[in-house]
Amino acid sequence: MPFLIIALTANVLCGCYHDRTPSRFQLKDTLVVADTMTQEELDSISFAHEHHYSRNFNFIVRADSIALLNQQPEEIVSGMQTDSFMVPKNTRMVVADIRVMPHTENLTDSVWVQVATEGYEFGWIHESELLKGVDPDDPISQFISTFSDSHTLVFLVIISLIAVGYLLRKQLRHNAKIVHFNDIASFYPTLLAVNVAFSATLYASIQMFMPEMWREFYFHPSLNPFSQPFLLGVFLASVWSMLIVGIAVIDDTRRYLGFSDAFLYLSGLAAVCAFNYIIFSVSTLYYVGYLLFIAYVWFAIRLYFKNTPALYTCGKCGTKLNQKGTCPVCGAMNV
Repeated sequence: MPFLIIALTANVLCGCYHDRTPSRFQLKDTLVVADTMTQEELDSISFAHEHHYSRNFNFIVRADSIALLNQQPEEIVSGMQTDSFMVPKNTRMVVADIRVMPHTENLTDSVWVQVATEGYEFGWIHESELLKGVDPDDPISQFISTFSDSHTLVFLVIISLIAVGYLLRKQLRHNAKIVHFNDIASFYPTLLAVNVAFSATLYASIQMFMPEMWREFYFHPSLNPFSQPFLLGVFLASVWSMLIVGIAVIDDTRRYLGFSDAFLYLSGLAAVCAFNYIIFSVSTLYYVGYLLFIAYVWFAIRLYFKNTPALYTCGKCGTKLNQKGTCPVCGAMNV
C-alpha cells in the first residue's frame, strides 16, 4: 500500500508548477535579444535580475501597517513638506513605478517604489522600508516568511523541547513505541526523521552559501523541483519526499498499533522531526550541522536495526529473522 501511494503521488507531482512572473533564471534567455530592446527595457530587465521584482509585481502587507508618501521622490528629497497615509495589514499592492535616485542623501537606499493598493491609492516608499513590511503575494512566499520568522523559530524551539521531553518520559515509562528507541517494525519513521534532518541541513546551506538563489526562489516560488537549479531542486524533492514518506508512516503505524498508541507514537515522531529541523537548521549555520548529520544518520540506522523487533522466526531452530530466506544459524530455508 505505501508503495502504491508513493507511485501515485509522484505522478501527480510531475505536473505541479505555477509561475506568474518571469524569474531570474528565465530572464537569462531574454538577454539574448538585448540588441532589439530600448535602454528603458534593458534597465528594467537589469533591475528585475538584481532585485528579483519589477513593475506589476504583487505584494501583500505583512506588517501591522506601512506608510506611503503622496509626493514624488524628487519633492521628498528636496525637503518639501510631505503627507502620507497608512496601508493596513493584509492589503494587496502592485508595483506601479520604480525610480533610482543615486544622488540622494540616503545613499544606502536610492530606490523608490510607487505602489498602488487594492483601493486604488498610489504612494511612494523606499525599497528597504517596503520589503521589511511586505511579502510577495504568493502563498508559498508567505509560508516561507512566516516559517523563517525569528518569533516562530523561538516558539518551535520551546514547544519541541517540551513535547520531546514529555513524550519521551511518558512513552519510556509505559514501554510505548517511539522512533529510534522502541520503534515499530517499519523503516519509514526512521526515514522520515532522517529526511527532515537532511532537508534542514540543505535549507541552511542554501541560505548560507547561495542567498541570492534562495531570495529569487522567495520572490518566484515553484513547487516543481525540476524547474529550479540543482541544489534547490534537491531541497524541494526532499520536502515532497517528506510528505510521501509521512503518508507511508501513517499507513504503517495504523497497521502495527491501535488508535490511541498510534496517535501517541505519531505525536512523538512529529516532536522528534520538529526538534531535528531546529537543531540541524541552526547548527549548520555554524558548520557543526554537517558532522551532526553524519552522526545522526549512523545513530538512527544503527538503532533501527538494533531495536526493531524481528518479523519472522526460523521454523527449524527458532532464530529471530528480519526477513524470509536462509536462516544464518541453521541454514534452513524459510519461505
